[in-house]
Formats: sequence, C-alpha cells, structure tokens
Amino acid sequence: MSTPTTGETTGGTTGDPATETAADLVELRVPADPAYLTVVRTASAGLAARLDLTLDEIEDLRIAVDEACTLLLGSSPTDDELVATFRLGEGTLEVEVRGPARELPERSSFAWAVLEALVGEVFTGTSANGAWIVLRHSKTTGAPTTLVAGVG
Repeated sequence: MSTPTTGETTGGTTGDPATETAADLVELRVPADPAYLTVVRTASAGLAARLDLTLDEIEDLRIAVDEACTLLLGSSPTDDELVATFRLGEGTLEVEVRGPARELPERSSFAWAVLEALVGEVFTGTSANGAWIVLRHSKTTGAPTTLVAGVG
C-alpha cells in the first residue's frame, strides 16, 4: 500500500472521517551543502511536533534526519541538491531524503547503528542519480518501537 499524498485518502470510500485518514506531504529542496542541514533539521522537528511526539522522540528523529542527510551529501559539487520529503500520516512520519552520494556506508557502520536506534524503520537505495534513505517513525503507544533493517 502506498502512502497517500496531500488530498488522497486511505480507508473506506464512504467519506466517513472515522475510516479515512489524510496524509500531509511536504517537500524541501536545499543545496547539497552542510550549511543547509539546519533548515532540514528544523523542518523535521517542526513536522514531528505535529504528531504530538515526546520531546525525546522529536529530538531522536531530528538527529536521524541530520545523520541521513550527512550520509547523502557525499563529496558533491555545489550545484547538487538534497531533497527531503516528509509524509505525515495518522501517528506516522516518514522522511525520504535523496542526495548526490553514489554509495552508502556499510550497514554495520556506526552511522547505521545511530539511524536504526533512533527511528523505527530505515530503508535505503542507490541509483545513477544518487542515493536515498527513508526513515519511518510511528508514534509509540507504550510499546518499544521494533527496529527493522532496511534493504540496500
């Protein structure tokens, strides 16, 4: 099942708010320059706050987004960009970050340990245009978040 974009719904077709949920979609494009990571971190914290996450959860997500962005910068020329797409669902925030890095560090690296410890799910991939990382965090309901290794 794909994540809905703004205006799309999932659930029933009755129009009943109890059976349908809408997702908000926010896309942020910044130059692939470490100086712009503050903008992405701030956006991630602000959007995470909309889910009524705890301050610790918001900070964890902010750090994970920063780490993902840093991994995707690589040694890129200044005309490349970093694209962060935020999808807010009911109790869930998914952040997809795309950047110019042509390869990602090994999954056994410290950077991956940080990502997987801070968010519920991490998915990754590479293409001719660069690499991407998807971070998915669901609002906890008292149970610990299950860590799932992504596909690489």
